[in-house]
Amino acid sequence: MIGNHILSQYFSDIESHHIALFGNGLIHQTYTVSTGSSPEYILQEVNTSVFKTPLDIASNLEALSHFLKQNDKEVFYPTPIPTKTGEPYAIESGSFFRLTPFVKGTHTVDACSTAEQAYEAAVQFGKFTAAFKGIDVSVLKPTIPRFHDLSFRWQQFTEAMQNGNKERIQFATKTIDQIQANYSIVERYQSMVSSSQFLQRVTHHDTKITNVLLNEQGKGVCVIDLDTVMSGLLISDLGDMFRTYLSPGNEEATDLSQVYVRPDFYKAIIAGYLEHMRDQLNKEELSAVNYAGEFMIYMQALRFLTDFLNNDTYYGIKYPLNNFNRTINQLALLDHYKALTA
Repeated sequence: MIGNHILSQYFSDIESHHIALFGNGLIHQTYTVSTGSSPEYILQEVNTSVFKTPLDIASNLEALSHFLKQNDKEVFYPTPIPTKTGEPYAIESGSFFRLTPFVKGTHTVDACSTAEQAYEAAVQFGKFTAAFKGIDVSVLKPTIPRFHDLSFRWQQFTEAMQNGNKERIQFATKTIDQIQANYSIVERYQSMVSSSQFLQRVTHHDTKITNVLLNEQGKGVCVIDLDTVMSGLLISDLGDMFRTYLSPGNEEATDLSQVYVRPDFYKAIIAGYLEHMRDQLNKEELSAVNYAGEFMIYMQALRFLTDFLNNDTYYGIKYPLNNFNRTINQLALLDHYKALTA
């Protein structure tokens, strides 16, 4: 249990601070720290199985904050509070902990249930990226190397086809055929990354609705959970919003009647993201807005199927066919998305 050893690295009066488990995050263990009846800080233990170089996260946040200060830009996002000795993390028995202010009067939602929420979230993610126009993105370190590299994900899939579970490969023949039939999505990605017209920008890479703080009126305040902020293309953030906001059924849904695209959500995402980004995107990038959804939905289907063929070594599963059914789910969403944007 987290306790005084961690708190003492931040506070002198540790007896007045109280820790409580907070939320149901899948990556980090999260706690609130309070001195009264309401939380004042968020304390997180960084999952070093996912983020193997936590100091790179701290380096990226420092670079982003320095750029904003140097350019006198007012973009709010909660940044970690240094320890009493000025370190970005409190370290205990090899574990890394960080403390950030609790943003009062805000909340998150677990699922995107209205087009207005989709719009508000998209505005915040677009505003975040737009604020860093002119930054040298080479200063940002890859906190998860090749995270949204579709060529790499295809390579992993082909290796699973060669070395994976033969019975599962046979079982998934029709699904594998669907994946291979959409290889043009990989080819377009490869063309984009080799083109000078598609610019590397400060990209969040995890634009789920849970990573946006909303105020009591439901308006967006800021983005949070900046661990995955790296250099990337616009298709990463836009695509992740399309993948996770558009369908009322999430990736766990096995009732495919709940997996479809809500057109008003689609329009809201584009309108919100372009509110701050339209003037920064060139003609070629604007032409790739629709492709962003294909890119991300397909890549996630590819990753789920690869893990299924590899006997479920990456994603946690609740039953034996979980990853296979996730793949079917994402391919159904991809079909609906392609029909909408055709």
